[in-house]
Amino acid sequence: MKRYGFIFARGGSKGVPGKNIKPLGGIPLIGHAINAGKESGLLDRIIVSTDDKDIARVASKLGAEVPFMRPPELAQDTTPEWLAWRHAVEQMDDFDIFVSLPCTAPMRTSEDVRTCITLFEAGGCDMVVTAREADRHPSFNMITLDDNGLASIAMPPTENIARRQDAPEVFDMTTVAYVTTPDYIRQHNGVFEGRTKAAIIPPERAIDIDTELDFAFAQFLMERKQ
Repeated sequence: MKRYGFIFARGGSKGVPGKNIKPLGGIPLIGHAINAGKESGLLDRIIVSTDDKDIARVASKLGAEVPFMRPPELAQDTTPEWLAWRHAVEQMDDFDIFVSLPCTAPMRTSEDVRTCITLFEAGGCDMVVTAREADRHPSFNMITLDDNGLASIAMPPTENIARRQDAPEVFDMTTVAYVTTPDYIRQHNGVFEGRTKAAIIPPERAIDIDTELDFAFAQFLMERKQ
């Protein structure tokens, strides 16, 4: 069973310029993904897909492989991540398990990576994603606005439920890890086209960096942890 870890890190981040190699807790952001993959003890290779030479250089220095460069057309703001996954799979030799470890979840642990791989290999699904318990519920405190600016509950309860605690539990997807097979990526076009399971991650390890505020919060959490 060959398991390959992949880190997809393009150079054109808008929310946090230079995000993927910006220092966080003393090492470049991408280093946290590389280290979690290494320390999981379950990945045979850790491969970085990037269009950026600086990211490639830093990733190589931190112990990841950069066996190919991603074409510019697969590194645009509008490029579906799935196409970058498919491109990466096609560049590699035959392997069994695909594990994506996005740079944007630096608080993940090696145990989180092992949990996701173990859940997938237990069977019964085509993909494993990660999620955390949601802070808000679409039936109680999430709203939509119509063309006139009038608000309504995003997902009105179908039953007479008065308390959030009595409503079906909902989760926020996170970017801690994705686990599937190369064949699933080749034959499908999205995470939920098949049978998908979720590994539930504690909120303090599920932060997803998209903005400068997210980055500052991750820095705070890391400093407190140290």
